[in-house]
Amino acid sequence: MQNITMNSKDCLSAKLAECFVTIGNNRYNFMQAINLKAEFKKEKSTVPILGRTGKGNKSTGWSGTGSATFHYNTSIFREMLLKFKETGEDVYFDMQITNEDPTSSAGRQTVILIGCNIDGGVLASFDADNDDYLDEDMDFTFEDFKMPETFNLLEGMI
Repeated sequence: MQNITMNSKDCLSAKLAECFVTIGNNRYNFMQAINLKAEFKKEKSTVPILGRTGKGNKSTGWSGTGSATFHYNTSIFREMLLKFKETGEDVYFDMQITNEDPTSSAGRQTVILIGCNIDGGVLASFDADNDDYLDEDMDFTFEDFKMPETFNLLEGMI
């Protein structure tokens, strides 16, 4: 039997990814993003089962969390924190992330994170010893997601 393997060109380069943030009626090209990771975590309960020495596991819910690093050159998220401080009104937003590498047969995938809410953020920053650039990290939660586009199955997967 021949071992079928993935072609090297089919791994994805993320350099051409896109990220858009929709806050209220405004849609921003979040081109300041350096990296982003959104994670889905299932919540489970252990279930005792008669006739077994081990317990089973039942999925009972989920939560969505994420983190991003971006260039320190936009005030959009700081303005959201200021609004919360001044009014107590929290701001929720949606994020659309698309991965596509034109050299890969995987094609394109788009995930829309719905009901994102930042955990906090950097209010001010400088580093006189930094020869490169300023960046900042942001942690967030999300309440739902959609996948309007999914990757293709690679040749040999089926």
